[in-house]
Amino acid sequence: MKGIRRFGAIARVLAKHGYGNVIESMSRGGRAAGDIDAEESPTIRPGFHSPVRIRRMLEELGPSFIKLGQLMSVRADVFPPEYTEEFKKLQDNVPPVSFASIKAVVEEELGKSIDGIFADFSTEAMAAASVAQVHEARLMNGDRVAVKVIRPGIERKIREDIHVMLYFARKLEKMFEFARVIGAVNLVKEFERTIFRELDMYIEGGNIEKFAAHFEGSTEIYTARVYWDYTARSVLVMEYIDGIKMDQVDTIREAGIDPKEIAMIGLRSFSRQLMDFGFFHADPHPGNTLVMYDGRVSLVDFGIIGYLDEETMMQVANIFLGYAEHDYDMVMDAFRDAGIIDDDSIDLKRFRTDLKDMSEPFYGRSLQTIAVKDVYEQVMRLAYKYHIRFPRNLLLLLKTFVQTEGLGKILGSNASILEVTRPYARQLVQRGYDAQNLLKNLGRDTRNMGFYLKMMPRFVHAIFKRTAEGGHSIELRHSGLDPIMAKFEKGLNRAVVAMIIAASTIAGSLILNSPDRGMEVSMGGSTFSLTTMLGAAGYCIATILGLWLIISIFRSGKM
Repeated sequence: MKGIRRFGAIARVLAKHGYGNVIESMSRGGRAAGDIDAEESPTIRPGFHSPVRIRRMLEELGPSFIKLGQLMSVRADVFPPEYTEEFKKLQDNVPPVSFASIKAVVEEELGKSIDGIFADFSTEAMAAASVAQVHEARLMNGDRVAVKVIRPGIERKIREDIHVMLYFARKLEKMFEFARVIGAVNLVKEFERTIFRELDMYIEGGNIEKFAAHFEGSTEIYTARVYWDYTARSVLVMEYIDGIKMDQVDTIREAGIDPKEIAMIGLRSFSRQLMDFGFFHADPHPGNTLVMYDGRVSLVDFGIIGYLDEETMMQVANIFLGYAEHDYDMVMDAFRDAGIIDDDSIDLKRFRTDLKDMSEPFYGRSLQTIAVKDVYEQVMRLAYKYHIRFPRNLLLLLKTFVQTEGLGKILGSNASILEVTRPYARQLVQRGYDAQNLLKNLGRDTRNMGFYLKMMPRFVHAIFKRTAEGGHSIELRHSGLDPIMAKFEKGLNRAVVAMIIAASTIAGSLILNSPDRGMEVSMGGSTFSLTTMLGAAGYCIATILGLWLIISIFRSGKM
């Protein structure tokens, strides 16, 4: 019943924003192309509803759809720039839930009364988002902490919304070409995979500790401590960071800290996350980046994290270096190695030409004058044009590049993230060619080959089994083999003749040397034995065939 009510509420919001005809068509279960005005049909083209209207509709639909819109803002390989830019404006600016609700969650998750855990717990939220809110508190030992609490009932509501989203996505893919092109169902499924990770505070706590381990001993980056004894699936207790938000530049300056140096710390930190660790904070907006009063930088809110394996790190480094140095072959090879492009999906020659044309405006310019945002937009235009789908973590990486550069500009820095990251990329590429890494990769490839060889009999058996059951059919064809087969047959015939010659010679010799003369025949006063005649005949046959074989070999020129 709740699901039906939620479906009805969503349908009313869609109708309010001009999609009533789409809802009506869905209810009839047909395409109804004639009933949908061409200017109002939801296809990304001139006449489609403005991105502002869609953004407002998502905001009205609530937290789940706001989060979906935020995911869509990252998918610049699917949506045109004007839409992704508008979706970036979707913020989790929602009123906090009551303290009584937060208290109930904390006590249920930790199994104790809130007064038995905390010496003090602020009833006012420091920050409130669509899925969680943060309160300041103090532990019994006096430690000042920040407590992040998942909103009560939000997981159930998100599950209901995802069910409705999938229903709409499937219907839209049946009705409209644009929905099939963007992969509406896959987009919702991707959202489902990511949103529930954000709802698990154990995962976020683990991300914080992993980040802290990477920057252990750093004099520039500080990571909050996680209090695991007071952390549960819906509650995360971590060290309170006393600092200044990154966008409060005047306050940073008043604290005697150089904003430009803070920008450089951020750029160096991101370069190390990307090129050294393959593990990066993927949402470094001003609210999540604090400047401590001792000049260090602290990142908070590790709900969105990007991961890169060693192979992907190498590919990213080659893409980065190739683009920075205008080496299109390096970029194309890296794209191909990453599986982003291939001969079967796009015209590589045309793609390379477009890539070069896109990069021409950057020629002759210093890296300080090239904005990552401009590069990102150009790359995404190419991706949209060729219907290229980037892996999620690569898209997160590109988005984080832009956000990190944006923070630098807020702080008044003219440093280029391309220039700062370039030496880290070179070091990564050089490490990839070290003897130790080459041996490591060789060992990995050898293990993979062994696995494939081990599995091959099973795969072959499965294929033949399915064939025997009528599930598959096998058809063998050959082309261009006739000349080879003719040469093979000719050589085989010569070998047969050679064997006949040898056999005739041996037989003739044995017969002529045999003491048994057999039946004798008289001709013209002379007497001949039958064995003598057969032996002589064998020699004659061997001689004639031998001469023919030698002549044919000479004529072929293959002597």
